[in-house]
Amino acid sequence: MIKYTDDVEAVKALKSKYEELTNEIGKKVFGQAQVVREVLISIFSNGHCLLVGVPGLAKTLLVNTIAETLGLNYKRIQFTPDLMPSDIIGTEILDADRHFKFNKGPIFANIILADEINRTPPKTQAALLEAMQEKSVTTAGTVYKLEQPFFVLATQNPIEQEGTYPLPEAQLDRFMFNIWLDYPSIENEIIIVENTTSDMQVKLNKILDGEEIIFFQNLIRKTPINRNVIEYAVNLAAKTRPNTENAHEWANKYLSWGAGPRASQYLIVGAKTNAILNGKFSPDIEDVKAVAYPILRHRIVKNYKAEAEQISVDDIIKKLL
Repeated sequence: MIKYTDDVEAVKALKSKYEELTNEIGKKVFGQAQVVREVLISIFSNGHCLLVGVPGLAKTLLVNTIAETLGLNYKRIQFTPDLMPSDIIGTEILDADRHFKFNKGPIFANIILADEINRTPPKTQAALLEAMQEKSVTTAGTVYKLEQPFFVLATQNPIEQEGTYPLPEAQLDRFMFNIWLDYPSIENEIIIVENTTSDMQVKLNKILDGEEIIFFQNLIRKTPINRNVIEYAVNLAAKTRPNTENAHEWANKYLSWGAGPRASQYLIVGAKTNAILNGKFSPDIEDVKAVAYPILRHRIVKNYKAEAEQISVDDIIKKLL
């Protein structure tokens, strides 16, 4: 049973655990400090992550390492064009006594790595929708609750678009963060090569367990926040919606679609988590700005004018901020 004398002690404990986690993950994952931070913010906020980057940037290693340090049950699903929904959720089978029995699929784990999620058709992608939103799956009329905590960490390759199926907006919106991974610096790449081309074995320690993660998720939810910070987050999301009363001029000029209310919710939860990980007891506007890019970049859709003028999604978000 987790016991702290008060919320102040619990906040300090979360910050301390976060620092331990980053140190432990850093034993295997080099040069991706910001990516690690954003994934952990998503986990403590009870959200899902979409990791976008070219091959070889340790996306899969990152998810493996985080699962190991959190001491959670982990499953990897390789998304391929022939993958079926039953390959994810599970299927009814006839047992030896000629009774139907539900054989659970890999979705029944704490952390799901949906590897190259855009390589499977929308019908199979949609198998994750209920799990990500309701934390349950339904098959043959029966609802099965998933074990908590539950996270989907999906990877996507931004190149080699032949034979891929772009995620529908409804699917994208269920991801709290869209995290872009970039190439490592030369210094970090030298460290990566040194460590991965030798026989050195790194043993990771378990820093948290499922019960502690759920406790800290609930702690973040009840963190107090000023009304002006909520208003800022809601106005920021509203600025992205073209041809509406509160739209920013760049939204009208460069966007065909803006972020919905779920963006406002995630901006606040993410800001609360960011504040606590920085040792603060209540978030401010700077905490909202700190999580704005990964929350908004997959919720706004550029128009042809933005494409023609080579205006990126991050350029638009920067202007809105």
